[in-house]
Parts: sequence; structure tokens; C-alpha cells
Amino acid sequence: MEHAIREKHPVHEELGGYEGAKMGMWLFLATELLLFGVLFAGFALFHTRFLDSFKIAHHSLDKVMGGTNTIVLIVSSMSVALALDSIQRGRRKLCGYLLLVTIALASTFLVIKYFEYTHKFHIGIFPGEGVASLFEEAPPMHIVDPANDNHEEILLSDYIAREGLSEAAGQNLEKGIHLFFFFYFLMTGIHGLHVVIGMTVLAIIFFKNRKGRYSHWYYTPVENGALYWHLVDLIWIYLFPLFYLIS
Repeated sequence: MEHAIREKHPVHEELGGYEGAKMGMWLFLATELLLFGVLFAGFALFHTRFLDSFKIAHHSLDKVMGGTNTIVLIVSSMSVALALDSIQRGRRKLCGYLLLVTIALASTFLVIKYFEYTHKFHIGIFPGEGVASLFEEAPPMHIVDPANDNHEEILLSDYIAREGLSEAAGQNLEKGIHLFFFFYFLMTGIHGLHVVIGMTVLAIIFFKNRKGRYSHWYYTPVENGALYWHLVDLIWIYLFPLFYLIS
């Protein structure tokens, strides 16, 4: 059946609106890049202001989890690209399977990020200096001791006392660490929201593909969905070294 469709419609995207849809998608992606560009610029500004605080704070991020999520998103980007290639070749069922793989990998990313977030909350790291005060039983902030090769956690107040910092220097260090985690939760949270949106878009495309809405001669929504997912992947590739490998 699919072979017959290919013979009947040898030219890709004979339906109108292809170029307009692609242009609209690229403009939308440009606005998304502007949003994250502002956040990246703000992070860079405060990084230069609180250099030591940011370097100390980044040790409390789990590089293994962050690296695993990076691999997960790269593989998902490959699977969605293969899904697009499959529908362009008229292989609708294979496209559906690859879309499911992409959605499953996106779910894996969110599960790993959930465990990261919950651990941060458990050791008193919250997205903002005043957020912890909203919780009656919030633990005092712990950080991973940068001088310890075993990645042992230490109270921030104990670290400041051990280093012999003055009260003003200690307050400045603590303020910088809070700013680091404010940007971490804000930027990774917005990125996580984009992952959820991308999963929803790909799920809608999957169900429409099952109904036979797409073929090798009409695949514009699949291509636009893949473009959006590549953006999600690209943003994380910048976020990972920015936060996890800052030193």
C-alpha cells in the first residue's frame, strides 16, 4: 500500500503550505533562542561577579546524572531524525516506533531530573534564597565539599567557618551560591517544561501518524516536531557544561 502511495505521489510535499510552515517554525525557534539567550547572559554576568561561589556550588551537581541525561537527549535527537527520515521514505510504521522511542527517552530524562531535584531539596538546596523559608522543616543548606575527593556533603555554614571567612565574605559567598542554584532551577526548569511540551507534540504526531495522516508526500508536522525536539536537545547541550562543568 505504501509503495503504491509513493508511486502515485513521487514528489515530496505536494500539498501547499510547506514553505510557510517551515518559516513559521524557524521564527518560533528563534524566539526560543532569544529567551534562553537572555538567561545565558544573566548567568554569565553573575558568574563574573560571584566567581568563587559559582565554582563551589557546581560541585553539588551530579555529573553522572547530568552526563546520562545528555546521552539520553542525544540519542533521542537521533531517533526523531530517523523517524522523520522514515516517513519521508514512506515507512509510516517505522516512523511511529521511532517516535515512541523518542518519547520514552524524553520520559527517562525527566525521571533522572526528578531524582536530581529531590536530592537537592533533601539537602536544603532550593530555587531561591527565600524559598526554603516556605517549608517549616526545610533542612539547612549542604554543599559538596570541593576539597573532598569522595564528594562528601558539608553544611554551608561549616564550610564558611572552616575556611575562616569573615562575616561579610561568608554572606557574599552564600549569596552567590543561592544565585547559582536560582539560575540552575530556573533554566533547567524551563528546559524541562520544553521537554514536556516536546513529548506532547510528538505524542500527537504519533497518534495522527497511526491514523495515516502522514506519508512520504506530506510530513510537514513531523519535520516541525523534529525541529522543535532538536532545539530541546541543543539547549541542554549548552546547559550541561554551563552548570555541571563550570570549573
